[in-house]
Amino acid sequence: MDLATIDAIVVVIYAIGIFGLAQWVSREKSGHAKNSSDYFLASKDLPWWAIGASLIAANISAEQIVGMSGAGYRLGLAIASYEWMAALTLLIVGKYFLPIFLKNEIYTMPQFLEQRYGPTIRTLMAIFWIALYIFVNLTSIVWLGSIAVNKVAGVDQDVALYALGGFALLYQLYGGLKAVALTDIVQVTLLVLGGLIISGLTLNEVGGGQGVWVGFTALLDQAPEKFNMILEPGEIGYQELPGIAVLVGGMWIANLSYWGFNQYIIQRALAARSLGEAQKGVVFAAFLKLLMPAVVVLPGLAAVILAPGLDPADEAYPTMMHYLPPGLLGLVFAALMAAVVASTASKINSIATIFTLDLYAKYRRVATRAEDEERVAGDPDAAGHVPYPSAEDESLRAANEKHLVLVGRIAAAAATVIALLTARPLLGGSDQAFQFIQEFSGFFTPGITVIFLLGLFWKRASEAGAIAAAIASVVLSYAFKEFMPDFPFMNRMGLVFLIALALAVVLSLAIPGAAGRDRITTAGISYRTTAGFNVAAFGVIAILVALYATWW
Repeated sequence: MDLATIDAIVVVIYAIGIFGLAQWVSREKSGHAKNSSDYFLASKDLPWWAIGASLIAANISAEQIVGMSGAGYRLGLAIASYEWMAALTLLIVGKYFLPIFLKNEIYTMPQFLEQRYGPTIRTLMAIFWIALYIFVNLTSIVWLGSIAVNKVAGVDQDVALYALGGFALLYQLYGGLKAVALTDIVQVTLLVLGGLIISGLTLNEVGGGQGVWVGFTALLDQAPEKFNMILEPGEIGYQELPGIAVLVGGMWIANLSYWGFNQYIIQRALAARSLGEAQKGVVFAAFLKLLMPAVVVLPGLAAVILAPGLDPADEAYPTMMHYLPPGLLGLVFAALMAAVVASTASKINSIATIFTLDLYAKYRRVATRAEDEERVAGDPDAAGHVPYPSAEDESLRAANEKHLVLVGRIAAAAATVIALLTARPLLGGSDQAFQFIQEFSGFFTPGITVIFLLGLFWKRASEAGAIAAAIASVVLSYAFKEFMPDFPFMNRMGLVFLIALALAVVLSLAIPGAAGRDRITTAGISYRTTAGFNVAAFGVIAILVALYATWW
């Protein structure tokens, strides 16, 4: 199927408009050169609406739209638990995690680990995250996006792959996080609107042209097995979504790790102009997550009736786009591209951030702006860097900042090229890319969650315990997968988390951290939230209770 002329025009207008907007919001005042804070943390001045929209735009990528529609086609509405439980997770992140991160002026997750535990775990986890973002996250986004472009527009998949990756790189290369975050409100509006359009039109088709509600009730009548939120043993999808574990088990491990300790997600909140703005942003994102199944799962459910027998299941969303008339097809196609571009750009920027600030600056002993100012304030060479000859040497400071921004741009370009070259070898034979991501990430998430939860809330946790938890997470996850292949991976994550937690506690007590190594302060931090946050949180919880009570 080829795009009509009007559809192509819509897509071109989107591409030109969003690229131009990204460059416009990235401009600097006359005489001011971008420094590392500007490039990697958007000058720490993001408002709540940009934070909330950017959280969702970073999350809703091709793996969410194409991948979750495919999962909905195969597993049913139960896959929506990833979206709905994320809304509750965001509230926890906003209330309990962000006050500590922002109080301690954290700008990367590896930096938090060094200030809490020591330098070794910072380097190990920085390398791990870069590898994960390039070879799992970035590859999956551009690969699934290229599938959609190929199916809908008839463009050769390899051409689509390189075009998407190249555009996302150029889109954020100059402005960094500011270019991404301040344009994501447009991206999110477009992708939500596009998703609701395709859901509405396909449900109307299921209902024989009698409207969305008739189509939805027809879908319920014709495929009732697809509307079980809590799956039972023996049901299709139980291995991926094992019953009650999606509410009280292993899904919490995945969600806390993803929304609370994942650089390309939490980076938006770390760039907030204040804690209050960050908390309003995560509440905004939580409400958007409640809406997401209507955008990313419903098209897959409609495809159960309209296109039975699809193989692979990831073709469900592109197939449903065939029901769109000219003009609307271009809009929905542009929305899909918005999701791919926004999420790809977010990953690229976070890879550049971690590489530049957590590896390059440490290895080359180059001070970041924040660390330099910390030393000037009276913490001499706390990060192990060579201090500037003088606190007043602004020319050296400016040269250093310009150098770090350049390194970040080079790292972004290199990461993109590597991901594009490895996407087909890694994912070309995968039927369920979304489940591949969850399965692979599940090897590491239990250990990551243990490390950060203990680091945030237990002062006796030591680097030895943290490293042991990280190693145990991978080893135990692999052992369970090899020797108990029928054990649901979500339950595996929960069990590995408990074992890694116990191991970390025992080793922390046996091998305490060195005196003075923990530089994370929690003194004076209040976890009280505003009345507005509390009312919104109650609303999110009430909606979740109603949803699960209805579809249990």
